Amino acid sequence: MEIKCGGENEKEISYRCVQCGFSVTTLYIQYSPGNIRLMKCGNCKAVADEYIECELMILVIDLILHKIKAYRHLFYNRFSRETLHNEVLLWKLSMGFLILDAYQMLALCTVQDERSLPASFASFLGLCGKVLMGVFFGNLMFLGVILFGTRRFLNAKIGDSRCKHILLSILVSSYFKIFVIAMMVWEFPSSVVFIIKMFVLSSNALALLVITDAVMIRCIWICFAAHAMKFLVTQGLGTYQKLVLW
Repeated sequence: MEIKCGGENEKEISYRCVQCGFSVTTLYIQYSPGNIRLMKCGNCKAVADEYIECELMILVIDLILHKIKAYRHLFYNRFSRETLHNEVLLWKLSMGFLILDAYQMLALCTVQDERSLPASFASFLGLCGKVLMGVFFGNLMFLGVILFGTRRFLNAKIGDSRCKHILLSILVSSYFKIFVIAMMVWEFPSSVVFIIKMFVLSSNALALLVITDAVMIRCIWICFAAHAMKFLVTQGLGTYQKLVLW
């Protein structure tokens, strides 16, 4: 009978118990295809990761409900070493993040004419430049505040691999941005965008908490400062462009 351990080929990444966050070496033992035994945590004595036997939809629901054990499973037990070093995946997630951010900026326009395509080509280029500058510089400052705050206030070492892990966690935990796609089909008030932003902020804070094992209140303040800086930079660039065009 062949026995396989879940985690024997990925020793560089420490698995975590989703209940208490304690490091575990093995999540399950596979005796045969479809026949596995979940391992228990040596600290809390509970099953280390019950999500291994759960459907994907259950994980998605728990992520939406902001259950910390779902975030631990996602960032420690589901992401492999290849995933963390997959730069193509990071680029794809970053592009999707920026595209959703760009549409979110357009949806925040209070005047209905600003959301529609401009009549002249020059106005169209001006609108594109405004959105691109706001998205690029806003997210640049957002990521800078996240990394600075993580190193300064959470006492976390920031290396190349660590930066990728933090970036991946921030991108993935911003999954609430996907609801912006619904605004392309149905008419929603602009307040929906702010509700989505609040969910994204709380999800980012929980992801940062799981990655750094820090205090929750500090993670919330760092994410709040990052989102506030992004908002100020975006609004400042918009005001500056209006003054220049005027």
